[in-house]
Amino acid sequence: MIISVTFSKPSPQCTGEFGRNYLRIKIKSAGKSSDEMYFAEFFTETQVFHERLNVEELDAFIDKHGGKTFKNCVIRTENEEITLLANRHGKITRLSKKLIPQKNCAESSDTNIEKNNYGTALSAVKNASATSCRTKSGFCNNRAKNYILQEGEPIPFLVLLGIMTDEGKVIASKYAKFRQINRFLEFVDDILPRVLGKIHVSSERPLRIADFGCGKSYLTFAVYHFLRNIKKINAEIIGLDLKKDVIEFCTKTAKQLDFSGLKFDTGNIENYTYADLPDIVITLHACDTATDFALEYAVKNCCTAILSVPCCQHEVNSQLDKNAARRKRTDARTETQVFAPLLKYGIIKERFSALLTDTLRAQYLESSGYSVQLLEFIDMEHTPKNILIRAVKDDSDNIELKEKSLKEAGVLTDALFLEPALKRLLKF
Repeated sequence: MIISVTFSKPSPQCTGEFGRNYLRIKIKSAGKSSDEMYFAEFFTETQVFHERLNVEELDAFIDKHGGKTFKNCVIRTENEEITLLANRHGKITRLSKKLIPQKNCAESSDTNIEKNNYGTALSAVKNASATSCRTKSGFCNNRAKNYILQEGEPIPFLVLLGIMTDEGKVIASKYAKFRQINRFLEFVDDILPRVLGKIHVSSERPLRIADFGCGKSYLTFAVYHFLRNIKKINAEIIGLDLKKDVIEFCTKTAKQLDFSGLKFDTGNIENYTYADLPDIVITLHACDTATDFALEYAVKNCCTAILSVPCCQHEVNSQLDKNAARRKRTDARTETQVFAPLLKYGIIKERFSALLTDTLRAQYLESSGYSVQLLEFIDMEHTPKNILIRAVKDDSDNIELKEKSLKEAGVLTDALFLEPALKRLLKF
């Protein structure tokens, strides 16, 4: 199985092949249990583009571009690393190196070097060793994960959403989604004691949750199933999204499952109002400032907990571009000079902007009386949008901490002349 492929050193025909001047391409497997899906990142000087590939598409891609469109191609399997290098005459050199999958496993073999007019990169992979790494206790990397939702028994909502077969087997191409769902339920389970310690849930008073930008609602259905059927907690959840067809699908699915406490509605996060205020606010990949409107809603309505996984974050990046001239006029300021190297390269500036956005969100939530953590939602190999903001309302009114967090945020925004959405919305 191919774990990753990296293409670098583009040839002159690269722009003609792709329509963009890609500097490198990185492709990673979605994981052992989802070996039919790969995630590709295409890097230009200033941007990153994402695409998904199946096995056949990956094979064709390697065959077409390995050692050709890109002069350097590194293919990594479980047991071997294969490097294809092309010289200016198109002759390809193949370097093959055996790998040690894990400490104390099988010994590595010597590096083999083969020079020839290698036809395709794909054939290099097909020649890789299929030997598995074993220890006295069994396979090195084949340990079962103790998920909250277990494979083997059919779970109705997962079957209806196309993640699991009628026999309870997770569909290979959906395994990343299955892992994502379980990971999110772990976060929910972790905050439950603190939330339930603040709210007296009963048969008359349910735990109320709002999912802003719910989409197809994989997580919404999962949270409801987890709370009602596993934890036996009286819970009501409402999912909100702008797409009417998506809401109709989710409503139909909820009725099929007899999830009477799960409702869906069409609306905008900015101006939607609930009859009963939620205790927990969830947002998964709400685009750009939509996340900020969801966080503002949670803060202003004193919601007990927030679980938010931001998506694309353009606002800060665009403000950095607009304020470039202003920063140059004040580059004598030490704080401005400190950030200069981070703003020099487009791809670094883009990633810095995303990290800065979530950092400021965390600071503003702390200034609003929340205990905040920034956590890895799921492995980077599954999605680059992998930071989860977890915030729980703090009972102690720590004025000193609130002021400190707001001051720290102010240092960043003043140095870079930023006015982020959440700051404006919360009127800091």
